[in-house]
Amino acid sequence: MQYKCKVTVIDKKCFTEYQEEYLKNPQAGACPFYQVGDEFIFERYGGEDTFWLTGDGTQCGEAWDCISRYIYTALQGGSIMRGWTNDERMMIACCNDGTRPVIFKIQRMDYKVVKIQGMTGEYCVSQLKRALRTVHGVEHVDVRLDKNWAEVFVGQDADVSDEALRIAVEQFEKYSVVGID
Repeated sequence: MQYKCKVTVIDKKCFTEYQEEYLKNPQAGACPFYQVGDEFIFERYGGEDTFWLTGDGTQCGEAWDCISRYIYTALQGGSIMRGWTNDERMMIACCNDGTRPVIFKIQRMDYKVVKIQGMTGEYCVSQLKRALRTVHGVEHVDVRLDKNWAEVFVGQDADVSDEALRIAVEQFEKYSVVGID
């Protein structure tokens, strides 16, 4: 199993009374860095390592200080917040700015990489997506034609066997599975 981490901005607050009382600029306003709905995906597979690049400039330093430990835990396949949230693969956290906090939803995304030989174009991508989505427990599929693999995201506590994924792909004579990570 491999792991990615999705960070979504779910809310922003602005406490103008605190800004007026404590800040040098009393009209600082809400955080200008993030917008509600912003999503960021962190990964560490196939030569990618966006965590160590601190989001490659996509994250505010104050926010990164608060959320990076949860992202790191997710990328290692750990429980982000066991016993606190209804899904231990998820955490709600906010940045350190007390006058304009940003609230984040941090989710571990569990997936398998199915390495496929025989893909040639967009028709192959759509055919393989449809086939892999039929496997019980699969939530989402991204087929990476540029990498010759499919990323198969699985649901919480889902038991998706490598053999079921292999059968879904190899039902078409054109494709063969050369590995599953």
